[in-house]
Order: sequence, then C-alpha cells, then structure tokens
Amino acid sequence: MVHADGGWVEFSFFRPGASRVHLAGDFNGWRSGELPMRPDGRGYWRASLRLPAGDYRFRYCADEEWFCDFASYGVEYGPFGPNGLVRVAPALPAG
Repeated sequence: MVHADGGWVEFSFFRPGASRVHLAGDFNGWRSGELPMRPDGRGYWRASLRLPAGDYRFRYCADEEWFCDFASYGVEYGPFGPNGLVRVAPALPAG
C-alpha cells in the first residue's frame, strides 16, 4: 500500500518471508538497491519519502523479485510489466 500526505509518501509492502526489500521508481531513476525498506516485525516492509507534487510509477523488489503494488493509486503497464502509481498533490498555499 502507499499513502501520500503533504508531500510525504509512505510505502508499505507485506512480504513476511523476505530478507531484503527495496523500492524503485521514477523518483530515483529506477536504481535498484538505492532505497532499502525496513521491516516492522509484523511482516510489512516500510519506507517514507518526501516527493514533489506529481505522478510517480514504482515497484518493490524483494529478494531480487519485482512486485507491483496493486493497492496503490492505480496501475500502469510499462515495458517490464505493471507498475504501481502514486499521486502527490501540490501543497496548499499558506494562508
């Protein structure tokens, strides 16, 4: 699952048997291994990022196997299969 609020995006991926999970997407040039996720002890792996407003495609990689987040804001098919989508809304003006 993914949740965006105020520029912060929290990614959460359930993979209790995984030994290593990372996140990759438009926001980091799809560089694998660059954004490790942390286990929470209950089977979920989590990562939080601050992203500028926009739409981003992403996937999780658990033990060298890629996964789409079908519970994200949507799914878009690319050349390597389905990608999860996250939409970060523009910040509201202060006032």
